[in-house]
Amino acid sequence: MPSFTYDFPYPTRKLPVFASNVVASSQHLASTAGLRMLAKGGNAVDAAIASAIAITIVEPTMNGIGADAFCILWDGTKLVGLNASGHSPALMTPDQYAGQASMPSTGWGSVTVPGAVSLWMALHARYGKLPFADLFEPAIKYAHDGFRVSYMVSRQWARAVDRLRGQQDWVRDFMPNGRTPQAGEVWKFPDQAKTLAKIAESGGEAFYRGELAEAMDSHARATGGALRRNDLAEHQADWVDPIGLTYRGTTLHEIPPSGQGIAACMALGILENFDIAGHDCDGAEVTHLRIEAMKLAFADIWRYVADPRFMDVTPAQMLDKHYLKSRAKLIDPKKAKEFGPGVPKDSGTIYLGAADESGMMVSLIQSNYTGFGSGIVVPGTGIALQNRATGFVTTKGHPNEVGPKKRPFHTIIPAFITKDGKPVATFGLMGGAMQPQGHMQVFSRIVDYGQNPQAAICGPRWRVHETDKTVWVEDHMPTETLSGLEARGHKLTHTKWPSFDFGSSQIIWRFPEGGAYLAASEGRRDGAAVGF
Repeated sequence: MPSFTYDFPYPTRKLPVFASNVVASSQHLASTAGLRMLAKGGNAVDAAIASAIAITIVEPTMNGIGADAFCILWDGTKLVGLNASGHSPALMTPDQYAGQASMPSTGWGSVTVPGAVSLWMALHARYGKLPFADLFEPAIKYAHDGFRVSYMVSRQWARAVDRLRGQQDWVRDFMPNGRTPQAGEVWKFPDQAKTLAKIAESGGEAFYRGELAEAMDSHARATGGALRRNDLAEHQADWVDPIGLTYRGTTLHEIPPSGQGIAACMALGILENFDIAGHDCDGAEVTHLRIEAMKLAFADIWRYVADPRFMDVTPAQMLDKHYLKSRAKLIDPKKAKEFGPGVPKDSGTIYLGAADESGMMVSLIQSNYTGFGSGIVVPGTGIALQNRATGFVTTKGHPNEVGPKKRPFHTIIPAFITKDGKPVATFGLMGGAMQPQGHMQVFSRIVDYGQNPQAAICGPRWRVHETDKTVWVEDHMPTETLSGLEARGHKLTHTKWPSFDFGSSQIIWRFPEGGAYLAASEGRRDGAAVGF
C-alpha cells in the first residue's frame, strides 16, 4: 500500500472528504440522495442504488431510466460483480445492417434491452437493507418538484442538440420549449416521477413484465423498433466474478468482457515491464510508455472482446503475464508506433461509489452510452433508451458482429482495488473509450508515485482517441511533456477546458485499519464526495 503524500500539485477546486460513511458521484444531488439512505440506517448498497436512481433525473445527459449498468462490490467478505447490460432484441439480425460500414448511434437500430433497473433490483434483493421503494424518494421528488440544472449538465444538454435534433421523441421531451435548459434553471419531468413510482411500487416488475414494458413494446411496434416485451421479460442481470491483474503488488479488478475493463488491466501488465518510478510522473518518458501500452491493449480488445459466448480467446489468455511481456517488447521508448492485435491464444456515463462503516463498498457505473442515448424516449414515461447496440460491429464473422440475443462490446466499466485479498478502493472514471485509459493513468499515479486519490484524479490526462487516432491532451499538461511526445512521433490534439473528453472520476479509499474512508470527486464535473 503506498504512503500517500498530501500534496496537491494540479489545479483543482476539490479536496478529499474523510468519513466513516461516504458517497461520491458526478452530481451533488445524487450524492446527497445516497447519503440520506445511510442516515436512515441503510447500507452502502442502499446508498449506491438511491444515488443511481437519482442521477438518472439530475444528470439525464449521461444516463437514464433506460440505461445499462454494472457494479463491483465488496460485500464485507468477498468481491462480487454484477453485469446488468442488456442483450440485443431477438429481431435484431445482421441482415438489417447489410451494407452499413458501422452501427447507427441514434434511433431504434441502436437500442438493446435496458438493464439499469435490473441492477437496482438484483443488488437490492441480495444486499439491500431499506425497503426498495424508499430508495426512489429523492429521485421522484427531483423529477416531480424539479431541480436546478448544474453548469456542466447544461453544457452537455446543449451539445446533444446537433446529434439528436432529428429524433422527435427526444426533442419533444427534452427540449419542450424549443431549447435546452440553462445553468441554474429549474427542470421538472413529472412523467419520470410517475415511471419511477411504478418501478418502486412493483419492485421493478412494471419495467420488465408490466405496464412500462407494454409501453416500450407498443412504441417500438408503432415506430419501427425491434424491441419487444419478450426481450424485456427474458432479461436478467448476471452475477459474475471480476477479473483482475496485480500491478507492483496492488490489484486492479474489472468486470469481465463484453466490457472493455480488461484493457486497463492489460495496459498495466504491459507497463509493469518498464521501470518508470525514477522518471517524472507527468514527463514525456512515462507518458509515452503509458500511451503505447494503452494502444497495444486497444489493438487486442477491439479484435477480441465481445459477448464471451462468441469470443475467440479467454480473458485469462489476454491477461497472461508472459503474453503481456511479449507485447511490451514491441514498444520503442523513443518512438510512437502503430500496433495490430496480438495472438493471446498461443501463450461507454456516470460513475459513483458508496461505502459504509460496516466495510461494505460499492463501485457502480450506469450509462446511456452516447449522451442521451438513442434519442428514443417512450411517450408518457420519460424513459430515454440507451444506444448500446452501437457497440456492435457490422463486420462479417467478427466475434462482436451484430446479432440477436447478444451483448455488445461495452465501454462502461466500474473498477475496484484490492491488496493481498483485502479491499482498498472503489474506483471509476466515466467517458467512453477514455475509461480504461483513465483507470490505468490514475492507478499508476497512485501505485507508482504515491499520489493521494484526489491528486491522482486531478492530474492532466491524455486520450488515445478512437476516432481520429491522435492523442488528445488537456491544456494543463506540462509544455515539456507535449514537446517530448511530439518528438517521439505522437500526433497531438489540444483541448481547452471545459472538455468532456477526459472523463470524470470518483474514488473511495479505505484506510488499512478500517473504520474510515477518503472520498474524492474530481473537478471536471459538478460532482461531490459527501459523508458523515
